[in-house]
Amino acid sequence: MSGSLLKDKNAVIYGGGGAIAGAVARVFAREGARVFIAGRTQAKLDAVARDIAATGGTAETALVDVLDQEAVDKHADTVAATAGGIDIAVNAVSVQHDQGTTLADLSLEEFMRPIDGFLRTLFITSKAVARHMGGERGGVILTLSEPGAKLAVGGILGHAVSAAGKEAFSRILAAELAPSNVRVIGIRPHAVVDAPAAGSYTKELFEQAAAAAGQSVQEMLEGGAMAQGTLLKRLPTLSEIAETAAFLASDRAGAMTGTIANLTSGAIVD
Repeated sequence: MSGSLLKDKNAVIYGGGGAIAGAVARVFAREGARVFIAGRTQAKLDAVARDIAATGGTAETALVDVLDQEAVDKHADTVAATAGGIDIAVNAVSVQHDQGTTLADLSLEEFMRPIDGFLRTLFITSKAVARHMGGERGGVILTLSEPGAKLAVGGILGHAVSAAGKEAFSRILAAELAPSNVRVIGIRPHAVVDAPAAGSYTKELFEQAAAAAGQSVQEMLEGGAMAQGTLLKRLPTLSEIAETAAFLASDRAGAMTGTIANLTSGAIVD
């Protein structure tokens, strides 16, 4: 049964074939949005689109390299022209990076990879959609960060700086776009317990840490140190993130902007 939380909204989701983006796309479509999913792997995009179509939703796919500013601009222009504007944009792009290496053994390239990758895509996608948003119709840009934005633990220098950068970007962008009636909200989930099984890059990302603990990645996420380090003693699910994103993108969250939705299960307490 479809909902109406996002009825008649046009939503662009970058990284659309990924675990989080796919979950968000499915919920957005269920809630009445017309969904445009963009990413680098057609097979993954098609799988999400098929799921949405099977439940009566509307989804259109596009192969887009989010590091290619011209390609992203062209795609956003096409979506806006086709749909009559863009109401919601979600950046759920993943960038493979190092976690676990401390400064002495970390190369400059490894340090910069997540910073340059994540922030470059965030700048490019935000700039592309912002000009198609606002006015009486309004608009919402949702970004994703990680607990590393606030944590003080070793071995996550590049990761943590990129996470903090994404949150700072969201706050400043919220200030810039508020006069145009565009809201910007960050979502900060912890590691997502069911994301690896859904094809997330985090399966590879966490393999080293899991092996060191003598566990599989799934065992580590379900009952390992990350889960035990939260107040709830569990990690968030794809469904929880997607449902929160739908609420934040809806008019029900119309007074929220320039803030971060904390979905860390209490690992970080604001």
